[in-house]
Amino acid sequence: MVKAFLGLGGNVGDARRTLDEAITLLCGKSGIRLLARSSAYRTAPWGVEDQPAFINICIAVETSLTPHQVLERAQAVENALGRDRGNERRWGPRPIDVDLLAYDDLKLQTPELTLPHPRLFERAFMLVPLAEVAPERMIGGMRVREALARLDRRGIERLE
Repeated sequence: MVKAFLGLGGNVGDARRTLDEAITLLCGKSGIRLLARSSAYRTAPWGVEDQPAFINICIAVETSLTPHQVLERAQAVENALGRDRGNERRWGPRPIDVDLLAYDDLKLQTPELTLPHPRLFERAFMLVPLAEVAPERMIGGMRVREALARLDRRGIERLE
């Protein structure tokens, strides 16, 4: 079993409910067990700014699945919850987005998957919830809390 971290977000419909459903679908089958869940955060859109704010969370899981199997499950969850990657604007509005941020200490680069997530250290909206569940975790040679300290956190609001 290895530890993995996933970032989840969405900004279409009832995003908080959708995030809850995504966690249930991700962890409701064998192979992935939820270890920790961050608070929900309202975050400004990244990439395409003319859209509603996102709700983002991070989860820590224990898994017996390979990284590609985790990715496959994440994409199946996205599809089940209404995401249509083929017909959406890149970085645009979406009901759910599930990103595999890190898988143990694995470094991987394939056409389908790069680990750790290639833009993890550029995105405070990923690092804020990740730092809540794993502030001391080393990912890609960098401690999560130290990576977050380098970024602007304005526009990120912790929700009750």
